[in-house]
Amino acid sequence: MQTTTVQVDQLLSESKRDEAVGLLEKAADLNPASKDPWVRLAKIHFDGGKYGEAIVAAGEVLQRDPADRVAKSVRAVSGLRVATEALSDLRNDAEMTGSARGDAVVLAKVLRESLGESVLIPPPTPQELEARRLEEEREMNRKQKPRKRVRKSAPAAAATPQAAAPVSKGDPFSGLK
Repeated sequence: MQTTTVQVDQLLSESKRDEAVGLLEKAADLNPASKDPWVRLAKIHFDGGKYGEAIVAAGEVLQRDPADRVAKSVRAVSGLRVATEALSDLRNDAEMTGSARGDAVVLAKVLRESLGESVLIPPPTPQELEARRLEEEREMNRKQKPRKRVRKSAPAAAATPQAAAPVSKGDPFSGLK
């Protein structure tokens, strides 16, 4: 991979992006368990504005290493850019000239029609609602501070020999002598 990296850098410096991509794809085929060629492909596609391809390459990285932050970042930002572009296209197709709320209503209508759905986000199922309730309950239990136990100790007076002396019924202070 080190040799490939040097060659890819050289090709990119010569503006031969397609050749660099081809070289990395061959490297990925030769070593299918390695995430390195895919990370590099994701970055190259992202830098070239090919966000769909960047998402695919980042997905390959995440199959090999689910914790890879570069791949997560490339996938997230590429996805946002694709979504932004798609929304912009829809906005240009739909007649939107009103308020932000009015434009949102028109855009939601276009999305529902495009998807053939009556709602964009379906209501949660009973199982999802129950799972949310249980999660909120667990969270509340975690946030509650544990109560401190108060140990009952014997009164200090009982520890002295004088405290054992009988108290006269008429004089409450006789036990203090």
